[in-house]
Formats: sequence, C-alpha cells, structure tokens
Amino acid sequence: MDTQVFDKVTDKKNSGEDDISKDNASEFKKDDESKNSKKKGKNAPSEFVKGVFDWASAFLFAIVVVVLVLTFCVRVVSIDGDSMLQTLQDKNKVIVTGLDYDPQVGDIVVISHGATLDKVIVKRVIATEGQTVDINGETGEVSVDGIVLDEPYINGKTEPKGDVEFPVTVEPGTVFVLGDNRPISDDSRYSEVGMVEEGSIIGKVQFRFYPFDKFGKVE
Repeated sequence: MDTQVFDKVTDKKNSGEDDISKDNASEFKKDDESKNSKKKGKNAPSEFVKGVFDWASAFLFAIVVVVLVLTFCVRVVSIDGDSMLQTLQDKNKVIVTGLDYDPQVGDIVVISHGATLDKVIVKRVIATEGQTVDINGETGEVSVDGIVLDEPYINGKTEPKGDVEFPVTVEPGTVFVLGDNRPISDDSRYSEVGMVEEGSIIGKVQFRFYPFDKFGKVE
C-alpha cells in the first residue's frame, strides 16, 4: 500500500478517535455539571434553613441578654408622687442600676414594696448601719453622728414628725431614708417605712431620661 495512503487512513482513524474522546469528555463534563447543579439545588434549601436558624439563634440570644440586663443590672422606674421634689417630679422616668450595689449616704434609691409598703418608693439615703440620725425640730437641721448635713436638694423644712423617736441609731443591714420633699414625704421617720433593709433596695437612681428636657444624671 502506498505510504501516503496509509498515513491518511491512520490520520483519519486517529482523528475519529480524538473526536470520540472529545465527545466523551464533553459528555462527562456535562454529567458533572448536571450533578453539581443538582447538588447545589439540593444544598440551597439547607443553606437557607441554616441561615434562618443562625439569625433566629442570634436574635434569641440578644433577647436573653436584654432581659438579664434589665433584670439584674438596669431597670426603668417611673416616679409616683411628689415626695422627691425638687430633685424628681411625678411621672419622671429614671434609669436604676442595682448589680452589686452598696448603699451610700446621699444616694437616691428605689425601694421595693414589701409587707409594709404597697408600692415601690424612691428616697434618699441619709445614714447607713451604725450611724445615729437626729433632727432638730426648731432649725430643721438633720445631723448624722453629730455632724449637720448640707442638704441643698431638700424642699421645705425637715421636722421630726412621725412615730420614730430621735436620735435613732440605724440597725445593722439597714439604711435610714428621707424624701427630698420633707413636709409630705413618708419615710424612715414613720415606722411603716422605718429602717429599710439593704436587700429591699432595688438599686440607685442614675439618670432621668423623661421628660427629655430634663435628661441627665440625677444627684
């Protein structure tokens, strides 16, 4: 056979084999793409569900954190009444912090209701355990351990009214409180309030956020 003819036949044969190989490769590629497409289609719903689950978990976690913070760290309290004039007015809304709180003289505190109180009250700490409180009925001066307090925040004269006898020493684990609006405040001068147990103190008033024109730290 002519060498040239043989070469042509061989080239055609190889060309045919190459075409078949290319066709097979193309078919394999299409099959792989089809499988991958199906696989992605199957994974799409699971990815969506996972995304929704992650979002819901984050949202639930945020709610738990907010609840814990509001329960144990920060609370919002609405002032009821005028016993804290002029420092706080009726319907004012304040932010109270109470985590690991240790009452200090001068702090304005929120006291929970109990056996003798039918509602939450807000008063100022005048003395802590072991200190002796006295009220001068003539001058209206309040003294703690013999030292007259400087009280620029009060409204009206302080009188030793009520059924508690002065001078009086603050019992262990309690504080002596007075309202800033002394003429009308029901406070530790009355036995129905008396010495307030530290465990009954929700926390210290830190900020007033309503009304907005009075927003700021409460002293």
